[in-house]
Amino acid sequence: MANIAELSVDGKTYQFPTLVGSENEPAIDISNLRDQTGYVTLDKGYKNTGATKSAITFLDGEEGILRYRGYSIEELAAKATFLEVAYLLIYGELPTQEQYSKFENSIRRHTIVNEDMRKIFEGFPVNAHPMGVLSSLVSAMSAFYPDSYDGKGEDKTELHILRLLAKLPTIATWSYKKSQGHPVNYPKNSLDYCSNFLHMMFALPVEDYKIDPVVAEALNVLLILHADHEQNCSTSTVRLVGSSQANLYSSISAGISALWGPLHGGANQEVIEMLEAIKADGGDVAKYVDMAKNAKTTGFRLFGFGHRVYKNFDPRAKIIKKAADDVLSKLGVNDPVLEIAKQLEELALNDPYFVQRKLYPNVDFYSGIIYRALGIPTNMFTVMFAIGRLPGWIAQWKEMRETKEPIGRPRQIYVGETLRDFVPMADRK
Repeated sequence: MANIAELSVDGKTYQFPTLVGSENEPAIDISNLRDQTGYVTLDKGYKNTGATKSAITFLDGEEGILRYRGYSIEELAAKATFLEVAYLLIYGELPTQEQYSKFENSIRRHTIVNEDMRKIFEGFPVNAHPMGVLSSLVSAMSAFYPDSYDGKGEDKTELHILRLLAKLPTIATWSYKKSQGHPVNYPKNSLDYCSNFLHMMFALPVEDYKIDPVVAEALNVLLILHADHEQNCSTSTVRLVGSSQANLYSSISAGISALWGPLHGGANQEVIEMLEAIKADGGDVAKYVDMAKNAKTTGFRLFGFGHRVYKNFDPRAKIIKKAADDVLSKLGVNDPVLEIAKQLEELALNDPYFVQRKLYPNVDFYSGIIYRALGIPTNMFTVMFAIGRLPGWIAQWKEMRETKEPIGRPRQIYVGETLRDFVPMADRK
């Protein structure tokens, strides 16, 4: 028999069912709270509110566990390709060889972006932020594929999924190329997903570009680690927008905009900006570590350490640290900013203050280091995050539609003025 939670309010007792997820997460179902009691809950930021049931990603912040569809992030990062993980997230199972070949080949057939979208892109100023460009162009895809919103698109959902996975890297590279004054590169479909992105980013028409397998593998791991992360801000945005029956492109565009915020996807950019500030101030890492310890006085905090959800070590950080070490070793990058990052990492990992508070380097710290080593500018970091997170957003949108979740409509506690009489303008003071 299921447990019952009781709530006593205004002299009456109400009962609400409890439920337990497949990983033993207990919850109280308050779906009928307002109907029964007239009350709503106040939960700022939804930190204690389960807005949905999902079978996609399991996260245990206390134990440092992250799993996609039951598979550990450690095993996936070590053994899978990004497109395998994308297939897993979207369709629920790892693909067979036949399914994977079909999936990969279908994506290859859709990497080209309609040339008319290039005209829209050319209208952006050269200094436009790549995230603004990315969100706008993904939203514009709705206009290029009107069956995504005319009520006839349900049977073409798979096609829209393939288009997004195929075209997002192509669109993402446009902003970088424009910022460099270089012509854009068309996709090269003989390459795998990560190698193709690197080609579009860095190849020049005047010389051959060779894909470094260490770099391609590091990018593969980075994208896997970012592929989904349960009901975070951008994912919840995708589901909330999608709950209105908004098409996939509009919903993903909204997720990109949510990811853009510095409290969400912009964290790895803030890491590099912090490291550059330390360098500009003479590179005294110990000074800034001391400032972080006295944050109440100094107002300074270290970006890239600790995590809102993980109360132990971020499991993704363990994996990405090795990738960062491999990339720095292979490329032999001589960058004083990255040297400061190494010093900061060493100090923080061995300083009792950080160890006792479990303020370990997180995925944002190491991903920022890798992206900088690869020559990706800081304003593109969040774009890289979006490319990685795309399969998770798609999976969450698809799950929300398939389970026929109702339109999202949070409540509020109104704290404004009570009823007032209208005052004519001549009488207002």
